[in-house]
Amino acid sequence: MRINLDTLAVVRNLGILAHVDAGKTTVTERILYATGTTHRRGEVHDGTTVTDFDPQERDRGITIFAAAVSCAWDGHRINLIDTPGHVDFADEVERSLRVLDGAVAVFDAVAGVEPQSESVWRQADRYGVPRIAFVNKLDRAGADLDTAVESIRERLHPAPLVLQLPIGTEDAFRGVVDLVHLRALTWTDGGDMVVADIPEDLREEARRRRRLLEEGVAELHPAALEEFCMRSTLDTRTLVDALRDLTRTGDAVVVLCGSAYRNRGIEPLLDAVVAYLPSPLDVPPVRGTLGDTRQERPADPAAPFAALVFKVNATPTGRLTYLRVYSGTIEKGDMVMDAGARRGERVGRILRVQADRHAQLDRAVAGDIVAVVGLKSARAGSTLCAPDAPLVLEPPSVAEPVVSVAVEAVRSTDTDRLASALARLAEEDPSLVVRTDPETGQTVLSGMGELHLEVALEKARRDHGLDVNAGRPRVAHRETVGRGVSGHVFRHVKQDGGAGQFAHVVLDVEPLDVDAGFEFRSAVVGGRVPQEYVRAVEAGCRDALAEGPLGGHPVTGLRVTLTDGATHVKDSSDTAFRTAGRFGLREALRACAMVLLEPVAEVTVTVPDAAVGGVLGDLAARRGRVSGSVTRAGSAVVTATVPLAELFGYATRLRSRTQGRGTFTARPTGYAPAPATVAPAQR
Repeated sequence: MRINLDTLAVVRNLGILAHVDAGKTTVTERILYATGTTHRRGEVHDGTTVTDFDPQERDRGITIFAAAVSCAWDGHRINLIDTPGHVDFADEVERSLRVLDGAVAVFDAVAGVEPQSESVWRQADRYGVPRIAFVNKLDRAGADLDTAVESIRERLHPAPLVLQLPIGTEDAFRGVVDLVHLRALTWTDGGDMVVADIPEDLREEARRRRRLLEEGVAELHPAALEEFCMRSTLDTRTLVDALRDLTRTGDAVVVLCGSAYRNRGIEPLLDAVVAYLPSPLDVPPVRGTLGDTRQERPADPAAPFAALVFKVNATPTGRLTYLRVYSGTIEKGDMVMDAGARRGERVGRILRVQADRHAQLDRAVAGDIVAVVGLKSARAGSTLCAPDAPLVLEPPSVAEPVVSVAVEAVRSTDTDRLASALARLAEEDPSLVVRTDPETGQTVLSGMGELHLEVALEKARRDHGLDVNAGRPRVAHRETVGRGVSGHVFRHVKQDGGAGQFAHVVLDVEPLDVDAGFEFRSAVVGGRVPQEYVRAVEAGCRDALAEGPLGGHPVTGLRVTLTDGATHVKDSSDTAFRTAGRFGLREALRACAMVLLEPVAEVTVTVPDAAVGGVLGDLAARRGRVSGSVTRAGSAVVTATVPLAELFGYATRLRSRTQGRGTFTARPTGYAPAPATVAPAQR
């Protein structure tokens, strides 16, 4: 039976994105309350939120794990994912954005665009996710919508189109003027919305801002420009249609405002989600590969089944696999194929997710975000498809870990249980890597930051009842070329009876920008090294990058040029030239002037004015380079670049220096040369 495609037009798959403490989870809770999904307003500070249901999230007061919920508004079904705001859990955001059609970016009305706001915005840019901006906390002292919008324009570079004018400021904030429909929306202390005429004292300002909105839309939208030129104004229907088009193409971002904590501004935000963000039918068909060919699958329930796994959660009652269905239909009991592992899996149950609660479904169709029970091998990033119509979808990218810690069970009898617990953690979170140090035999857990590792180990303690010891965190160093070499000759000759091996290569090595990674090129002329052997040399050079000469760290930021070489009629082969590339580059790197690199982070510290001097001195002692300082509502915001290794334990130090009033965020920004005092080897 064919399912009506019109039903997909009323689906919205969106995420809530923000910097930590911008009010993202409170916005989610108010959406659930406004839509009737919950009957009491959850509060982060009370530990009563629906989406922050994990004990660690409630203890720490932050979102750690992406949580999916569903609700209904104005005849539409909204599948919503509340994502973490802390940089250590950016991989959760990455995997969520991969399967979403739209997003609401929440900004603090006092702070505007903050470091992690910028990071999640760039992540959404990579996946082409249309966004709505919601400026939250307009009831705070120092809140200013225009200043926040200007920071969006300057730091994120979209064209912000402001659809509302606040009624009242700071603690007196009580509503907004809707500039699209030219009406006033106010809220009672009980949270009820009242629609009325625009107050007399705001009518002139509302007309001025409506005019600015029309001019901004006309500059970006051809149809709106045509009507504006003819009539010198825009009809409301034209304005809404143009705003929808500009939002979905990413040419502009509509801006709304409110106070989620006071339950003001949520209903207009939901209306904007329905009006401006795309349905599964409005986004391009998902693209995948089948062998060497690329294929597209439309968002059609009758098409062959294809879905992407974006999260795995091992619960005491079974393994939950969260997936986005892009095409086709899946029913409980169906056989599906894990395209990457090329093995069949049977779907036991299909669940509509409400954070930590679930409702049973008989089927899921294109556009749905659901969890399934019964899959044994699927991991985050796996493609599930119909066995007779295989397809591999592009998985979300996984960032490389930057911090490592050695872990061991307190009791030797728990060693096997610890290994099993760590394996399960890595299965749930691909940004966690577990390995055994070949020299010390220690188990090493690597992740995206100190807090990331803390949370993972606490989860092992709580969920598995383990006592775990952890060493001091260590950062992941890199090595790069400071000064290269030219004409380095390497000759690989091996004779051990039978066919031998022969390869002769001449390599130039030169430095590149660290962010450029590795480049290989061939300047061989006259066919002295055939093309198939050139590719083998490149593969060998890439093998050599795994361990540098300073301390066995990965090597980056260099260009290798194959300038000459020689072959043997019988003994040359791909294997011989790959070996020559590997050992030749290793020798060349030992001849180069190498530089040790350490990861650095952009740190934003917010402290009372009186504590600025002590904080600046502490940052200098941690080898930090201050790049800016601004004063905002009695507090100073200091921005600095600090080596990641120097930030371990900084939260405790900052609290003691500021009597608990200081906060900071850190965002990894790459690598920088480490001083000679930093130990090169951490193996």
